[in-house]
This record gives sequence, structure tokens and C-alpha cells, in this order.
Amino acid sequence: MINPKREKMSKRINKQVIDYIKDCQKKTKQMSFIKDLKKEVEIGANGTQKYVIKKGINKGKVLC
Repeated sequence: MINPKREKMSKRINKQVIDYIKDCQKKTKQMSFIKDLKKEVEIGANGTQKYVIKKGINKGKVLC
């Protein structure tokens, strides 16, 4: 005959393991969503490239 305390403990541990696995799966799914939803940055979209120097001896030169 199985000890009732031991059986109860076994069910508790099994539930904890199952909950842990579900939590890990949920975290990996969230991380994949984050990776998929990030947009690529457009280089030079806000005038950050080809800056023209306005003052000094290099006035009018374009920086890449």
C-alpha cells in the first residue's frame, strides 16, 4: 500500500514540474514575439548622413 503523504508529495512535485515547463514555454514564446516584432532601423532616415559643415575652414564639405 502506498503511503498517502508520499502520494500527495508526488502529485505536488509533478504539478510543480508541469508548471515550470509551461512557464518556460511561455517565456520562449514571448521572446520569439519580441524578435519578430522589432523593426529594422533605416540608416540615414533623419538626416544623420551626408552632413554639410556650415562654419569654419571646411565650410560646405559633406561628411559621410
